[in-house]
Amino acid sequence: MKARVDKDTCIACGLCPSICPECFQMDDDDGKATTIVPEVPTACEDSAKEAEVSCPVNAIIVE
Repeated sequence: MKARVDKDTCIACGLCPSICPECFQMDDDDGKATTIVPEVPTACEDSAKEAEVSCPVNAIIVE
C-alpha cells in the first residue's frame, strides 16, 4: 500500500500527520503535507486510510 499527497490540493491543515505521523509530515519548504515512507507500514494501514478520508480537501491518496 502506498500513500501520496496531492500538493496542488493540500491546504496544509496538518490533519494527516496528526492522524498518521508514521506516514505523513509537514514539509518545511512549502508547509504542505508530504509522505515520509515509500510504503505504508502494515501496522499503519488503518491510520493512513483514516488520514485519507479525514482530509478536508481530499489531497491524501492511499492505495
